[in-house]
Amino acid sequence: MAGGSRGGFPAWITAAAARVDLSAGGGGTSASQPSHPGTSASAGDHDLGITERCLSAASAAFISAIIVNPLDVAKTRLQAQAAGVPYYQPSHMAALGPDTILSELRCSPSCTRAIILGSEPICPPDCFQYKGTLDVFLKVVRQEGFGRLWRGTNAGLALAIPTVGIYLPCYDIFRNKVEDFTRSNAPALTPYAPPLIAGSVARSLACIACSPIELTRTRMQAYKEFQPGVKPPGMWKTLLGVLSPHASSSQNVQNYRVLWTGVGAQLARDVPFSAICWSTLEPIRRKLLGLVGEDGDAASVVGANFAAGFVAGSVAAGVTCPLDVAKTRRQIEKDAEKAMKMTTRQTLVDIWRSGGPKGLFTGVGPRVARAGPSVGIVVSFYEVVKYALHQRHMS
Repeated sequence: MAGGSRGGFPAWITAAAARVDLSAGGGGTSASQPSHPGTSASAGDHDLGITERCLSAASAAFISAIIVNPLDVAKTRLQAQAAGVPYYQPSHMAALGPDTILSELRCSPSCTRAIILGSEPICPPDCFQYKGTLDVFLKVVRQEGFGRLWRGTNAGLALAIPTVGIYLPCYDIFRNKVEDFTRSNAPALTPYAPPLIAGSVARSLACIACSPIELTRTRMQAYKEFQPGVKPPGMWKTLLGVLSPHASSSQNVQNYRVLWTGVGAQLARDVPFSAICWSTLEPIRRKLLGLVGEDGDAASVVGANFAAGFVAGSVAAGVTCPLDVAKTRRQIEKDAEKAMKMTTRQTLVDIWRSGGPKGLFTGVGPRVARAGPSVGIVVSFYEVVKYALHQRHMS
């Protein structure tokens, strides 16, 4: 096997954390120096093919997308509500006709704020307003059912697998190449420049490729189905709904640009997120793995990866929250003409004018709560699956 082992894990599983000895100040001996001549601790990582990397990343993304989807729904609902998306039926509140189903006007059967209309209680409009993450969970479960917390999971999986399948393998490849360059030409930059550059480039490629699915997921999570017993539109119907206003136009090819509505805001959010995340994650992971030492077992190595990912993801999510609010606001805009004219800068200005700092950080709680575990799961699971595939390859 290429490289030594750490508690049953080969050294290549933590190659990113071991390539540079931070205490050496760039001039000391690298921690990735082989213990035996002709053996590189990171050889296995370099030897993994693009297929193995993609399988590792897609498996990690699959698990993460399912676990954190309720937090994504909460974050999107809070941001959409701030943008003016209603979660009750204003027409029913304004005029109650003979066909009105009064149960649709109850936020929950146990609501104590309901007023009696005839023989049935109805709730005031503010009962349908979300007041925080837990309030979103409670009201979605009461009004729409427990399963609605996983609304958009299919789009999330359709998004996460190709996105991370592009993102993490490209990040690995670019990081290795930039590290080789900086190690030879600018050793002092080696701990920081490779994750910063590789993370930004890899995330840009993934965002552009998968933006239509991100648009679909955002709309699925943002809008509520009011009619009882009616199933909300699925991923393909939502995607076709984005295109339908342009179906009669003769400029069909140009009109497909609407599928990339908000891609500028998404790049403005995800590229800094990735740069902050990886430039935070890699030094933390190196430090934690240094504390684990050579005697650490497999669980401590996975734990170090998860902890580093959790901290880095939480920090990056909090810092980039205003850009996430702008992305959501652009992607939920149903007026196609207006959506095409919106810019990220103008959207941020409008949010600031209407809501101030609080508006820019709408949904920051569930966003941070989602990103920390998500990054931790993806990074640690990615390394585990890479190890398993490497073992299979070596055998």
